[in-house]
Amino acid sequence: MKKKMLLLNTTVLLGLGGVLSTPAYASTIQNMESQKSQIQNQRQDVQSNIKSASDELTRLQAEQDQMKAQLERLTIAEEENNKKAQKTEADIKETSKQVEQLEKEIKLLQEKLEKRNDILKDRARSLQESGGNVEYLQVLLGSSSFSDFVDRALAVSTIVDADRGILKETKNMQDELKTKQADVKSKLASLEDMKAELDEMTVQLAAQKKQKDALAKELKDKEAKNEELKASLQAKDSSLANEQSTLEQNIKDQKAAEEAARKAAEQAAKEAAKKAAEQAQKAAVAPAEKADSSSAKAEAPKASSNDVAPTSAPAPKASNVVTVGNRWIGNSAYVFGGGRSQSDISRGLFDCSSFVHWAYSQVGVNLGPLGSVSTETLKHAGTQVSSSQMQPGDLVFFDTYKKDGHVGIYVGGGKFIGAQSSTGVAIANMSSGYWKQKFNGRVVRI
Repeated sequence: MKKKMLLLNTTVLLGLGGVLSTPAYASTIQNMESQKSQIQNQRQDVQSNIKSASDELTRLQAEQDQMKAQLERLTIAEEENNKKAQKTEADIKETSKQVEQLEKEIKLLQEKLEKRNDILKDRARSLQESGGNVEYLQVLLGSSSFSDFVDRALAVSTIVDADRGILKETKNMQDELKTKQADVKSKLASLEDMKAELDEMTVQLAAQKKQKDALAKELKDKEAKNEELKASLQAKDSSLANEQSTLEQNIKDQKAAEEAARKAAEQAAKEAAKKAAEQAQKAAVAPAEKADSSSAKAEAPKASSNDVAPTSAPAPKASNVVTVGNRWIGNSAYVFGGGRSQSDISRGLFDCSSFVHWAYSQVGVNLGPLGSVSTETLKHAGTQVSSSQMQPGDLVFFDTYKKDGHVGIYVGGGKFIGAQSSTGVAIANMSSGYWKQKFNGRVVRI
């Protein structure tokens, strides 16, 4: 009887073990766990790419913001330079009218003086015929020019006081008009120099703005592509997240089904064992040995999760005049006459001489009143030295729209820093190309 009971219990345990170790359950869960692990790895790669795309967008945005600021400076510079160009053109026209009017006045005066010359000669002849001083006639008739005639006439004492007064007044008027004409012509030449510089600068600024616009467009295109890539990666990550969530739910459902099957099999085994025991008791005279069903209990598989949470990435004082201006490189614009107010300086709007003045002021050197600084004042601000003895910190001069029309600070290695009309503050090469051709050899040591 004991053998029969042992055989019966063994059969029940084997049946229960068969239910709990069905290959379909184990294989399905293992496959789903493997798929889940693969999806998690893919999500980690995608999320890493999303972070890289976000970092690149941040970098591009910062670069674009800097570019926008520079374009705004260039727009201000262009407007200011256009205003100055228009004013210069108006001044040139006005000065030209003044010159033309003065030339007309001088011509009329010369005609009057010529007539007066004839009158004085007639009077001299009359004086001679009436027994006057012969020397007077010889002095007047021997003059080499009208101006010489006037000078000679004034020197002859025989001319009556009235004639002498008229001659002096006429000569003073003539000298004054000539002085005015020379001054106006000089002013006109200066204005034309300014106009030449402004015309050149306007062309360069237009070219620079075109280049900056092209770069801004390139940055915008890159940003758009990066946004598109980021959106695509986020969509893929969302899709993988849905797949992962579906798998996790399937695994959960599968494990729940396995647990239910295990409990049902265990319950069935218990009921079978109980029924077998009852049958054995009925068949046997002696009490049947209770079947040890404890060994039939199968240890429930431990629930496990391979979820891997996405990881996140770990989160002036200038020493000398040569380097103090580096802060303005890429953050400034050239404005003719700019840099002579705190407002201009704070916005990085300089011309060549105001930048040099500002740079030296930062290291405690005063190069004179800011409002009147120019290349002319700067070339007399220190000691002239030979270009062969040039050293960092020296001022270097260039013949651009006029002699000594541009100035910068030598930084060594054949280069200088200055406010350039095409780029704003920048370091340029003066040992080759454009600036080598324009360098006139003037070097001033402060």
